[in-house]
Amino acid sequence: MDRSTETFRDRWTLTGKKALITGATKGIGLAIAQEFLALGAEVMIVARNAEAVQQQLELWKQLGLQAHGAAADVAESAGREAIFEQVVQKMGGLDLLVNNVGTNIRKQALDYTLEEYESIFQTNLTSVFEMCRLAHPLLKASNHSSIVNIGSVAGLVAIRTGAPYGMTKAALVQLTRALAVEWAGDRIRVNTIAPWFIRTPLTEPLLNNPDTLNAVIEQTPMKRVGEPQEIAGLAAFLCTSAASYITGQCIAVDGGFSAFGF
Repeated sequence: MDRSTETFRDRWTLTGKKALITGATKGIGLAIAQEFLALGAEVMIVARNAEAVQQQLELWKQLGLQAHGAAADVAESAGREAIFEQVVQKMGGLDLLVNNVGTNIRKQALDYTLEEYESIFQTNLTSVFEMCRLAHPLLKASNHSSIVNIGSVAGLVAIRTGAPYGMTKAALVQLTRALAVEWAGDRIRVNTIAPWFIRTPLTEPLLNNPDTLNAVIEQTPMKRVGEPQEIAGLAAFLCTSAASYITGQCIAVDGGFSAFGF
């Protein structure tokens, strides 16, 4: 498509796009799926909990939205292969991939077992690398496609705990740069979003602690916690034609946290 002839509606829509979103039954992943559906995309969500996937699909079906689901663990090779079998079977192709699955074990560096360390890397980094590689033939065939990786400000600056988590998110930024360069000729754009504290089921136990909440707000210039929809909006933008010249970037959505000094 000649970008210079696109209309406003062409640039700010996901109509006709087929999207795969992992970890999409709650929190940030669910918000991204809902944003994509609202912009006209056909969406496949992935989560380990089959019941949660089915319940979400039923809700969207009642609204007449075009959504599919797969219950699988992206941290396992068999799970990843099963996902892409479903993508081909149910959608027949792929334009957009959002790698949202991630896990953390909040400890000091000396307290981790090797098994915990390896599990974090398998879920947060190896799974993303392999999901991208499995998606590549489908995304290349799409001609104008996009990958969005959900990272973290923990990959940009040191935080109090979770060194292995931060390591995986830092590596994700470099993976994003490498794939953006390697796959630019295939018309595949690759970007990362790095959130700070976002109010999700995963962070709610921490944010329910007044001391933790106050510490987060104190370090955040905007003096509040983020909402999942504020990540979803950027993810959607990065997948639209309006972002067609943006690739290899890591964009923080953090209320100013990563810019905050003294």
